[in-house]
Amino acid sequence: MPVETDEELRTILENDSIAVVGCSSSPGKAAHDVPAYLLEHGYDIHPVNPFAEEIFDRPVADSLDELEEPIDVVCVFRPSDEVDGIVDDVLEREDVDVVWTQLGISDDDAAARVEDSGRQVVQDRCMKVEHRRLVN
Repeated sequence: MPVETDEELRTILENDSIAVVGCSSSPGKAAHDVPAYLLEHGYDIHPVNPFAEEIFDRPVADSLDELEEPIDVVCVFRPSDEVDGIVDDVLEREDVDVVWTQLGISDDDAAARVEDSGRQVVQDRCMKVEHRRLVN
């Protein structure tokens, strides 16, 4: 069952390293503004977007498997029908503890696969909103 309690969300928000799949280089888009907020609040953001070279003065990976840095949380800004493929990439990694899909994004079958692997899932919630509510 996806994470629902404030206590679990606070614990997840204590992680440092976040890969942002679908990170945008366009200010004004949630996929840009949310990771920018997280970066400003001390998180180590790793943008993933096959159509960008650099975001936030950081190199951008085309996919999760290109990231060599340890990742705690994978934050997803892609349509719900792409979550299953992203989860495939997550399950290939041993370092990811949490998959977090942003507002309006969910896939219950993919979430169950993540949970079956012993990891946590947050669906259909904004990391920025939850950070402001629970941490800041």
